[in-house]
Amino acid sequence: MALATEPMFSWNLGLTRIILTASRLTPSLIFYIIPLPVSLDYPFFLSYLHPLNEREKLKAKVPFFDLTHQFLFLKEEIQSALDEVYKTQQFILGPPVQALEQAIAPYCQTRYAVGVASGSDALLLSLMAIGIGPGDEVILPPFTFFATAGSVSRLGAIPVFADIDPETYNIDPAGIEERITSKTKTILPVHLFGQCAEMDPILQISKKRGIHVIEDAAQALGAEYKPRSHPDSRRAGGMGDLGCLSFYPTKNLGAFGDAGMVVTNDPDLSEKVRLLRAHGSQPKYYHKWIGINSRLDTLQAAILLVKFKYLEKWTEARQKRATRYQELLQELIRSGVGLRLPGIQYKNRHIFNQYVIRAPKRDRLRKFLTEEGIGTDIYYPLPLHLQECYSSLKYRLGDFPVSEQVAREALALPIYPELTEEQQDRVVDRISAFYRKK
Repeated sequence: MALATEPMFSWNLGLTRIILTASRLTPSLIFYIIPLPVSLDYPFFLSYLHPLNEREKLKAKVPFFDLTHQFLFLKEEIQSALDEVYKTQQFILGPPVQALEQAIAPYCQTRYAVGVASGSDALLLSLMAIGIGPGDEVILPPFTFFATAGSVSRLGAIPVFADIDPETYNIDPAGIEERITSKTKTILPVHLFGQCAEMDPILQISKKRGIHVIEDAAQALGAEYKPRSHPDSRRAGGMGDLGCLSFYPTKNLGAFGDAGMVVTNDPDLSEKVRLLRAHGSQPKYYHKWIGINSRLDTLQAAILLVKFKYLEKWTEARQKRATRYQELLQELIRSGVGLRLPGIQYKNRHIFNQYVIRAPKRDRLRKFLTEEGIGTDIYYPLPLHLQECYSSLKYRLGDFPVSEQVAREALALPIYPELTEEQQDRVVDRISAFYRKK
């Protein structure tokens, strides 16, 4: 349902909730009184606000991402959780951190989880835990967020790139083994946009060559890998030696700032990450290793514990919206304009942290959608091997043709649990309008 109003404040009063909104169309304030409890599938007020008429729908903006509705729904629970932290004053590694670790570990099908300050630090600490250092080589895809390679470089190690699969956007295992040298210490596959990389061949290579596997699962909490040859699904982060998670606000499970976690089944690696996140000290002021300061804030952990209860519902909502995009865009696919939709490999569980299409004339399409009030983003406009900071590696245009082509065409559409059918209809209608007039 497209909305004529935006929420400002809400209060609970007995068995009702009062919501104050401001109209986008008229300079007025509007009060709504609705019964509690209400559905979790949409924000509690959506079905109570009056819809836009057809003319207004044509002008309605569709944000690329919007946390407002989620926050209003969770505001009181989050405030209560924060109040508990304020009472204890345990802001560093307080009880909510341990509670979140104990919740995330089994969710990822691992024995251990260690809360850290960010997803980027999760990568860095994992690499430190297995002893990556100057001159070591780490194989990873060039089509990913910078932190994947940046964490390698911070330790003086060398990122060695291998191209991606054109359907899943994940690293193609066929290109990995030929890049292994005597200096290769780790393979770092990325579960991009919410779908697991092709892990079985990667794990076979790592076992054969005696090298580690660290999973960059920053965008894939709850994603599952299920090839036809394997009877059971395996969760992102739990297949390699270490898995790295991000709770950046745009993730399916997002904090109110930076936060991350490392998951593993190895008790020694778990303990080492736990020490490294606090300057490598054990006991206090006695330092076994040279670590960093990367502790998950208690306040962030408390917020994430509240949100974790709803993660499965939110992921299912994202999946429903992804399926609906697939259906709505079929006519445009059949028209032959060259649009390509994200594919799901095997029976994988894709959690759709992002819904990324491949679009001809991508930049012009994005400009058109922006003018129409529809938010989009580009993940990622320039592959890592062509970034200025990696010019010393001597890669050239054409070295990784799939990554380069996807970078020219990739466009992320709005996808989040509160995205309405009317909003999706408008996104698809405007995409269709762009290609019809070309």
